[in-house]
Amino acid sequence: MKMLSQKEIVLGVTGSIAAYKSVEILRGLRRLGAAVTVVMTRNAIEFISPLTFQTLSGQKTITTLFDATGECRPEHIALSQKADLLLVAPATANLIGKFAGGIADDFLTSLFLSMRVPVLLAPAMNPAMYANPFVQRNLRLLEEMEIGIIEPSVGEVACGESGQGRLAPVEDIIDRVVQRLGGKSPLRKHKVLVTAGPTREYLDPARYLSNGSSGKMGFALAKAACQRGAEVILISGPNSLPRPCGGVEYIPVTSTQEMMQALERHFPSSAVTIMTAAVCDFKPVHQSSHKIKKSGLSEYSLELENTPDILKHLGQIKNGQILVGFAAETDDVLANALTKLQEKNLDLICGNDITQAGAGFDGDTNIVTLIDARQRIVHLPLMSKDKVAEKILDKVESLLREKL
Repeated sequence: MKMLSQKEIVLGVTGSIAAYKSVEILRGLRRLGAAVTVVMTRNAIEFISPLTFQTLSGQKTITTLFDATGECRPEHIALSQKADLLLVAPATANLIGKFAGGIADDFLTSLFLSMRVPVLLAPAMNPAMYANPFVQRNLRLLEEMEIGIIEPSVGEVACGESGQGRLAPVEDIIDRVVQRLGGKSPLRKHKVLVTAGPTREYLDPARYLSNGSSGKMGFALAKAACQRGAEVILISGPNSLPRPCGGVEYIPVTSTQEMMQALERHFPSSAVTIMTAAVCDFKPVHQSSHKIKKSGLSEYSLELENTPDILKHLGQIKNGQILVGFAAETDDVLANALTKLQEKNLDLICGNDITQAGAGFDGDTNIVTLIDARQRIVHLPLMSKDKVAEKILDKVESLLREKL
């Protein structure tokens, strides 16, 4: 059986030059077995003929809220009741604003307000328009209402400008539909281990070596993997974040050695392990059982030794698992990340320059470069850690499919 057999999808097409790509989206959905009804806005008709969609879908293309010809066609309520998902691709700034404002002045916006099933939007517009605070506010509002946003790509758009605004790749859009409708994520019911936060190596009961990792990236990955149906175990160093949802097993640890021990218990039975934790590379050779007093000391020497290299150890013992590492760097990010990928036998590494604004520890955003074992490179622009988590898991799913 095809992935989308017996699924009813409504494809909304709006007035963007990217409307021509909707034809390939329609064909891709049809190849997967879906029945697709296309709804076009008045401006979309200026870019592409309704007859094209009607021919390829085998169903009438809806272009107006009122049928002046008197022909029989489904009204917006009837269509919303039979649909399994509404996908709008491309979604213009105008359409996004109407959805966010609850405006219903044509068939597509009226259909949206009557929907009780998942809705996905794939924005496409000029980069300056996409970055506009009003558009971003509207997108955030829609996301808060659990509307799925398929992030646009970075590149040159029709007007000649470059930036984030290009319609996401057709295959990515179709993948999101499959994930949302079919529960077909390769992660479903597989064990996914995620590490998060810092570790601490104590000098005495009051002081320790550590770093500024907040754990936010790991928590975002654990949440996103859980939403995709994975059995998630989150092993985290000290943090001040709210505990993850009930579907995530949470294991708190403090030291690098404790994190190693937790991973050794769970790694052999995992399908995917994602190491976002910023573990201490060194620990004191001697740990004082009492607080080291400043009085009477003009100087103090601290002797350090290496902590266990957890990532390298997992790379040596892995047996079919997907192993993902992170490389927080201050220079030569690509070269250093590639070296780490190879030396530690990883399937994927996520490199970031922590000196860049928005990409350091403790923030809510990140700027990441993904490199897999075949040295395929994907540069992600500044985005929230929740969105980075989705991109990383999309890549992990792709790697899992390649193993099948």
